[in-house]
Amino acid sequence: MIIVLLNVYLVLLLLLVKLGVVRLSLFWKISPVLVLALLLLGLFIPMNWGAPQGAALVVRNSVAIVPSVAGEVIDVPVEPNRPIKEGDVLFRIDPLPFEASVRTLKAQLAFAELRLDQMNHLQSRGTGRTFDVEQREAEVGQLRAQLDAAQWNLDKTTVRAPADGYVTNVALRKGARVASLPLAPVMAFIDTSTTIVGVSIDQNAVRYVVPGQPVELTFKTQPGVVVTGRVESILQAIAAGQAQATGTAIAPRTVMAAPFVVRIKLDDAAFADALPAGAVGDAAIFTERVKPAHLIRRVILRQIAILNYVNPF
Repeated sequence: MIIVLLNVYLVLLLLLVKLGVVRLSLFWKISPVLVLALLLLGLFIPMNWGAPQGAALVVRNSVAIVPSVAGEVIDVPVEPNRPIKEGDVLFRIDPLPFEASVRTLKAQLAFAELRLDQMNHLQSRGTGRTFDVEQREAEVGQLRAQLDAAQWNLDKTTVRAPADGYVTNVALRKGARVASLPLAPVMAFIDTSTTIVGVSIDQNAVRYVVPGQPVELTFKTQPGVVVTGRVESILQAIAAGQAQATGTAIAPRTVMAAPFVVRIKLDDAAFADALPAGAVGDAAIFTERVKPAHLIRRVILRQIAILNYVNPF
């Protein structure tokens, strides 16, 4: 953009010289250098913190699907990369052993409740002991708790989607045996109920960024299109500043000014939902500083949007 403005000035200067309006003195000969310095110091450098620009990335939460019970898979109705709703069936585990447990506990509970009624009847007639009644009540309570747990296990044989989204890379098949181990997920579920858009902003440019400021974005997947949004938050931590518990001493590492991430909420919810995870682009945040540079930043962003038709990087 700075080259365009400088070329415009050179063309105007050439026309003025040709028309005889300006005499080509030493001042006018060095004026392009002065204009370049003025543009750099007065407009383009301050624009970096008045209207900072950075790379944008669309991120979606991924849920590792681990069954709550172990068993043999009897059905996998879900299809990869097909949108599904919260509660839709992902796969089913053979419920037979869990149904048997439920029936057994129901029979035991029915018998225990019958014995409890008999003990209450005997106690009411003065021929039963309070201890026997309390013992039967404890047995009934214990069996009801076991029945609730068995019913929960039975319900968990049908694994359902935790939210709106889709499953990718479905390798699970009927006949496979799954286990309820946290380190052995069987599917990767991509949650599309919320769209997370993060923008990397240099540390020296993020100081004037606050929630609520307007944002314009363009994505590689939608060349030529510029969408609007708002700053939602500025993430207050990056991996470079994270300390983890370890049994070793501090290992020195290279200190670099890594950019901070600004979370953006798009105004068009339908457009946000249609963005695939991993979509990249560019975004410009318009702060309250250096407002004359906002127009230049908008023009630059639209140039990037048009170049997205041919620039894959």
